[in-house]
Amino acid sequence: MHRTQANKTGEYKPVYKFDPNHDAAQDIKDAIVEATKSNRRIILDVGGNWCIWCKRLDTLFLENKDLTEFMHKNYIVVKINFSKENENEEVLSQYPEIKGYPHMFVLEKDGKLIHSQDTSELELGKGYGREKVFEFLKKWTPFR
Repeated sequence: MHRTQANKTGEYKPVYKFDPNHDAAQDIKDAIVEATKSNRRIILDVGGNWCIWCKRLDTLFLENKDLTEFMHKNYIVVKINFSKENENEEVLSQYPEIKGYPHMFVLEKDGKLIHSQDTSELELGKGYGREKVFEFLKKWTPFR
């Protein structure tokens, strides 16, 4: 999924890979600041570079510019790494149990959890259904 995270200057730029060295707690704090300023919600995308379904979800966004634009218009998206190098246990312990990857949490702009999404419900064949993902994004936008 085409992602954004704050860089050292506080500007949000696309992030394409899960980074086990990222400070997930700080990324979420930065996303709350940006979401509050821009009146958007936050999506935490939890997964890893080892995860084929994570790559398939990323591919869906890379191949569907309108989907990506809609997502970034309405959400700040943060990739949270889960791998043997860094399971981000402390951060992820604050959220409901994850049964599979990728997993998405939708947060209000203040960081409060409003939805936990099992992405297997968005699958279609050997990938993700464009319309299913679009409906998910529309359902949780701050301006329905």
